[in-house]
Parts: sequence; structure tokens; C-alpha cells
Amino acid sequence: MYERLTVHQRITPMVNRYAVHTLGIDGREGELIAFAQQKRMALKEQVTFYADEDRSDPPLFAFKARSRLDVGAGHDVTGPAGEPIGWFKKEFRKSLTRSTWTLGEPSLGLEAVGRERSQGVAIVRRVWDIVLNDVPGPWRFHFDFTTADGTLVMSSERRKTLRDAYDVELPALPDGSRLDWRLGAAMAVALDALQSR
Repeated sequence: MYERLTVHQRITPMVNRYAVHTLGIDGREGELIAFAQQKRMALKEQVTFYADEDRSDPPLFAFKARSRLDVGAGHDVTGPAGEPIGWFKKEFRKSLTRSTWTLGEPSLGLEAVGRERSQGVAIVRRVWDIVLNDVPGPWRFHFDFTTADGTLVMSSERRKTLRDAYDVELPALPDGSRLDWRLGAAMAVALDALQSR
């Protein structure tokens, strides 16, 4: 449905919030299409997406960890009635030197692997975290998700801003379909919220 999104984090004392907007070809931010809220320090990670900041309507979709306190646990993305949309999982061994995720959308028979675009930035970020623990780094990290045959299904690029903001592209696949925007938005939020886990 949507080809381009932008995701902004809003930090508050007890929860992380994310606004998801459409993104024009000219880079201009469009309408708010989802608003996410993540409780901090939850034993079982869950992020719920609503239509607006008031959260007065039922949730649009959510992602939730399959198990508690398991850093390798997958996350399921589900619709408002709990119907499956897709899933994603961090590949921790592969992520030691370069962050790597896998995502899937069963309805398309699609599975893709996402990696940090720059190996150099990935290594510098890790050294920075070891030396300057808890000091935010200036590094802009980008991810590309591709299928086994190299088809790009999603990209997430961090903007040049002080706050966490990401532009997400969901290009058309060879058959004309594209990744469900809800799965793309969930993955983009996870790349920010869960990246250091």
C-alpha cells in the first residue's frame, strides 16, 4: 500500500514512542499512518501501533517477542485480530561484526536478510560502544533487506538529525507486490528499539 515511510522516535520517561508517516518522493513527510508505543524494561518485548497519538481506536497492528528474555527470540507481527502479518528475528552470531536480521512475510512466500550497509560503520560503532559506553554515537547506520536472489525488499536509512529518524523504502518486487507496510514499519521500529539488545 505504501512505498515510502519515515519513522521518528519520541523519547518520554516511561515509554518510547514512534510516529510513522508517509514519505513523498521529494522527501517531504506526509500523513501520520501509525503511532507506536513501547514499554521500557518489559520482560516480553511488545510494541503496539495505533492510528494516532490518542490511541482511542483499537490497535492497527503490533509486534511481540515469542519468548521472554531470549535475545535470539523471533518477533511476530500481527494485525488487529491477532492474524499473522509476518515476523523478524535478529541473527546474533552474524551480528557480532555486522548487525543482521531476517524477516519474512508468509503470504508472499518471502524471506529476506537485512544487514548494515557499511561494514566499516558497523565496526566503528562497536568500538565506540566499548570505549564510550552509554554515550550516543554520531553514526548513521543503514540497512538493506534482500532475498536470496538479491532482490531488495526493504531499506532503512537513518537521517542526518540529532533525534532518531529513519526513511524506509519498500520497493516493488518483480511480480509487482511489495512488503506489507506494517511489517516494514515494525521492522524499522525494531531496528531502533532493539538494535542494542
